Amino acid sequence: MSVQKNDEQSREPSRPSRRAPLIAASAVVVAAVAVTAVVGLTGGDGRSTDAANGPVAEVSTYADSTKAATVLDRPFTKPDLVLTDTKGQKFDLRERTKGKPTLIYFGYTHCPDVCPLTMSNIAIAKKQLPKPDQEKLQVVFVTTDPERDTSAELAKWLPAAGDPSFTGLTGDFSAIQAGARQVGIGIDPPKKEKDGSVVSMHGAQVIAFSPTTDQGYVLYGEDTTVDDYAKDLPKIIKGENP
Repeated sequence: MSVQKNDEQSREPSRPSRRAPLIAASAVVVAAVAVTAVVGLTGGDGRSTDAANGPVAEVSTYADSTKAATVLDRPFTKPDLVLTDTKGQKFDLRERTKGKPTLIYFGYTHCPDVCPLTMSNIAIAKKQLPKPDQEKLQVVFVTTDPERDTSAELAKWLPAAGDPSFTGLTGDFSAIQAGARQVGIGIDPPKKEKDGSVVSMHGAQVIAFSPTTDQGYVLYGEDTTVDDYAKDLPKIIKGENP
């Protein structure tokens, strides 16, 4: 699995882009070999932009180049996040998704490509599941741009981009950033560009959490297709390796 930029790939850790952001993982993972690495956000000069908070979570992966899923040899603990849902109510992520197969994604509603595509792919794959399995699967979208992504905005965007059953969460940016770091996702504060647009740079991976252990044990990159999700979701729902 590689660390990517918007227009290029690099073996060195780099700032996540709006289109192809990074997750804390090794720059190169050899197929069928477990690898452990720690990656922090870095600026254009290669210096860490997040040194005060320490490195993001450690990731140990077991990759199979023939599969979309990357199974973690060392699973993540579910983020300790208490945010606000699309109804304006408090949502304790750990408590509300306990014992449930859960997919978590950090993104933003003004994202021009990857975020809506990811939500759409998951939604289409979910509809292919038997009804009981559809009801079990929890999909949580945590905004990386909480200033613009209010509860009302998420409530309007999620049904169109994904599925009405998806949970949208917003709240304090520092809390969201800290929660993302717990699962190896790098997030930068939203930045206004010279043309007036606002860009939120964030890790673009979907993390699957097991209903049996509540541990995040599978990663999916932005290139994961509807067919990939459709193939794997029945196993994710059972807590099995895809």
